Amino acid sequence: MTAAPSPKAEAATETAAEAAAEARTDDDWSDDRTADDSNGDGGWADDGSTEDGWTDTDWSEDWTDETLALLRTLRAPHRRNRAKSVGYALYCVVLILIIWGGVPSLGLFLQASMGADYTGHGGDLLAAMPAGITAIGLTTFLLLVRDGLWRGPVVPPRAAADWLLIHPVRPRPVLRPWFWLSCAVAAFPGLVAAVGGMVALGLTVRAGLPAALGWCLLGGLGVPLLATCAALVVERSDRAARWVRRLTPYLTLLIMALAGQGALAVAGHPVRWLELVEMWSGPWGWAAIAALAPTSAAVAGGWVAAALLLVSTGAALVLGDRAAATVPLARLRERARTAAGVLAALRTVELRSARLAVSSANGSARQRRLRLPAPRRAWLVVPWRDTLALLRSPARLGRAMVLVVPALLCAVLAHGAAGVLSWLATAVALTFGYLAVAQLLEPARIETDDVRRASWSPYPFAALMLRHAVVPTLAGVLLGLACTGALLAAGTGPAAWLAPAAAPALVAAGLVNACRGVLRKDLMFSPSQGAGGGTGPLLFAVWYAAGPAVGVAALTPMFSSALRGGAAVPVGKAVLMAVVVAVLLLRWAQARAAKMSRVRPGESTS
Repeated sequence: MTAAPSPKAEAATETAAEAAAEARTDDDWSDDRTADDSNGDGGWADDGSTEDGWTDTDWSEDWTDETLALLRTLRAPHRRNRAKSVGYALYCVVLILIIWGGVPSLGLFLQASMGADYTGHGGDLLAAMPAGITAIGLTTFLLLVRDGLWRGPVVPPRAAADWLLIHPVRPRPVLRPWFWLSCAVAAFPGLVAAVGGMVALGLTVRAGLPAALGWCLLGGLGVPLLATCAALVVERSDRAARWVRRLTPYLTLLIMALAGQGALAVAGHPVRWLELVEMWSGPWGWAAIAALAPTSAAVAGGWVAAALLLVSTGAALVLGDRAAATVPLARLRERARTAAGVLAALRTVELRSARLAVSSANGSARQRRLRLPAPRRAWLVVPWRDTLALLRSPARLGRAMVLVVPALLCAVLAHGAAGVLSWLATAVALTFGYLAVAQLLEPARIETDDVRRASWSPYPFAALMLRHAVVPTLAGVLLGLACTGALLAAGTGPAAWLAPAAAPALVAAGLVNACRGVLRKDLMFSPSQGAGGGTGPLLFAVWYAAGPAVGVAALTPMFSSALRGGAAVPVGKAVLMAVVVAVLLLRWAQARAAKMSRVRPGESTS
């Protein structure tokens, strides 16, 4: 039986009702109880209020404890159900890690105890660790601070942001648990990575397992926790958010350069002084120093790096704990709505809706105001619009250029591999190539989001979609030619011309996906599939990624053979195959687009 609320709790409810009826707005409450961030300093201090951002003059009495106790009592059944769900999800994750990670690692150690030697890869691992771990640490920081642009480490549910925090309660007890939950979620992958690093060092360089685990834990836990605290600064400060947006392209290029430097080090071309500069440049590099400490490639000052990681992480967590309650209420409400919308879109597999929601929330959808001379011929109108859209969103072209790099590296791996490994590397290279050119197809996807947007065009909808493929194809071919120039300069043969040859087919695959129409949830959920779902999820995945799946599967055999052989004849056959696949995929996209134009918005194209 639910406990009856105390008289003091009832008085708290009455006081809250009176407070809600006052003329005081949410923004006024936010401004009174939080630090004034209008100067954008991004610091932790507030403007004279207590550490909770809540002063004695706000309310006559503090009803926080009684209100939260009443809510805990009322929500006890829900909390128990949620705890069961979280426990089951955690159990599944741990079980997967044990099956796919723990058991194979134990088998490798057993084989090593019986004489198996894995130290042949130790030199390559040690050579790649300085730049590689620094790149991983920078990537962790970038991902978490980017998360702070739209969600942030302090994100209470909408009920707490919209209702509870406008009542006479201190925000600190409400918001602190969500900060520490974000810290725990960020630290879990770091813990898994530290255990993986221990296994790798124990097998390849015969490092002691306790020492390897301890040193790897310093970076595996310190870097994500520091990044979470940095994300809190971004969540609170508009100035910090602007700096993150400005520095994101440069940090991305730096991460790619670090990955390339690690590959060169494995190939026998390390740059020792540059690696030392990178490792001492910040927490992302201190983690590399700590990971190298129990090995023969240890860098002088390992204990200093460990102390820096421990002290900076502890200080950041203390400051973050104090600052968690000072996030403005208006910002909390906005981010709670965005997070709820993104979660709802992900649950219904509306990946594009989730991506658009994140882009609009973190400000990445802003466009530059550039102009191009208007075309004098009618058939140039669509390419002109697409070119203008691409120039006004240079981030898409930047992402395409970044994604071309791993595609090129996988193609080089396929060139030197054989058998199944070559096929797999070729498929991965084509997948990255598809992701690169797919960044350039946004105008076509905007038209297909709602076919009524194409009413400006004098062309039939199917013909309009084909015209939207012109600019992405030209841009993809130019990117491919840039890759060809780099490969020819490195001494590669005719296989270098496969890069521009694949662009039209990959663009056509992206156009097929853009014209898929209304989401086919009936493929995923159907009464005929039974309680277990049957083959519904698989059919939905095949429908959802039909274009790139068919394109990559059709190109992989011929491209793998051409990459392995490198002669002119296999390359010519692969180029001819790419042309045929491009034509067939364009016909498929045209048929899909024609079918979409005959269906009213909201109806299924099935």
